[in-house]
Amino acid sequence: MDVLKKIPVREQDPKERATNFKEVCLGYNQEEAQEEAQRCINCKNAKCIQGCPVAINIPKFIAEVKDGKFEDAANTIAESSALPAVCGRVCPQESQCEGKCIRGIKGEPISIGKLERFVADWSRENGFVPAKPEKTNGLKVAVIGSGPAGLTCAGDLAKMGYEVTIFEALHEPGGVLTYGIPEFRLPKSGVVRPEIENVKKLGVEIETNVIIGKSVTIDELMDEEGFKAVFIGSGAGLPKFMGIPGETACGVFSANEYLTRNNLMKSFDENYDTPIAKGHKVAVVGGGNVAMDAARTALRFGAEVHIVYRRSEEELPARVEEVHHAKEEGIIFDLLTNPVEILVGDDGWVKGIRCIRMELGEPDASGRRRPVEVPGSEFDMDVDMVIMSLGTSPNPLISSTTEGLETDRRKCIVASEDVGATSKPGVFAGGDAVTGAATVILAMGAGKDAARGIHEYLSQK
Repeated sequence: MDVLKKIPVREQDPKERATNFKEVCLGYNQEEAQEEAQRCINCKNAKCIQGCPVAINIPKFIAEVKDGKFEDAANTIAESSALPAVCGRVCPQESQCEGKCIRGIKGEPISIGKLERFVADWSRENGFVPAKPEKTNGLKVAVIGSGPAGLTCAGDLAKMGYEVTIFEALHEPGGVLTYGIPEFRLPKSGVVRPEIENVKKLGVEIETNVIIGKSVTIDELMDEEGFKAVFIGSGAGLPKFMGIPGETACGVFSANEYLTRNNLMKSFDENYDTPIAKGHKVAVVGGGNVAMDAARTALRFGAEVHIVYRRSEEELPARVEEVHHAKEEGIIFDLLTNPVEILVGDDGWVKGIRCIRMELGEPDASGRRRPVEVPGSEFDMDVDMVIMSLGTSPNPLISSTTEGLETDRRKCIVASEDVGATSKPGVFAGGDAVTGAATVILAMGAGKDAARGIHEYLSQK
């Protein structure tokens, strides 16, 4: 075994997977996982833990995998993470734990995410369930939203003995894990639901179809229903658009709506009646993970798909693995290209997009080089469907119905970085509702911090 190189992970063949919604990455088997675990040098000062937003004891669980002690590894991970099977699949390990891996200095880093996934999948297949607290302390805490921030906060609070109820606006729990990430990256019945069930087994109750701010307000939860603290983890589900001519034409979708129809409402499954547009030639505007998800979904419905992105490949915010998979499957990347108008036919439907070539100037506030238009470089692209994937912002419903809750100019809730405390006593917030659209693991880290903050707050009362 070459200790400088990762054990390769098995995947579906690109031509085959481009026609189905089955999971792309097949993960490690037991032999592969143990072989990969042997590459870890078990650092004394483990930088990988510092790179993990939920601070999993990575060297410990990897050593347990190496020794075949998979239940011990599951317990080690469960101390810090409520969603290991999710994180092992969708977290950007290359810029977090694996990005800090010492082994990666003179070779390839340890495949920490794939090992986490192996342990989580082994746990599910072998009936491992995290230990439930022996008794509760009688204090009720409300969690708004059942996405990664809410599930993590709820799970941690339940372990501390609190009586936790999650309020979810949709009919299925899971937040972005359920409506946002496609089946081929994150299977719902095989991965997401069992992880949610594990949180419920800790004693957490989940009420669906409850829209906070409409069904009930935060003040009513605290003043009338006896909740001593509230965590807002409602995410960022309000899509952004460019504001260019033609954007209201038929055939223009937000990635949010498009993916929700497919992932939550199962339009890819012939047993469901959910309608979804199936273009012949589709432009997806944007370069993040959501853009890759939308593009790869449209491809599976038979379209020729173009990613239209105003910067170069180096600046693509999507994970390297997702870009690699998209290219393997046949997605076409039109980089340094920006739409200026959507062309509309007499029937009101999209018939193309007018774009302009871009070049990169000096870095902007994000640290990426700012795209600048190349004068006179406009050109038209024939497409019959456009999917806008330009990020999302929080829905203002909660902030507009909660007196004393401060928001910033982006309508994000203002919360302290350490524990997510808001301007309203007893109310905490974290995840995309605070930061705007970000990653699953960062939302989980915020939920974990807020659980600690809520515990400290209630312990002092």
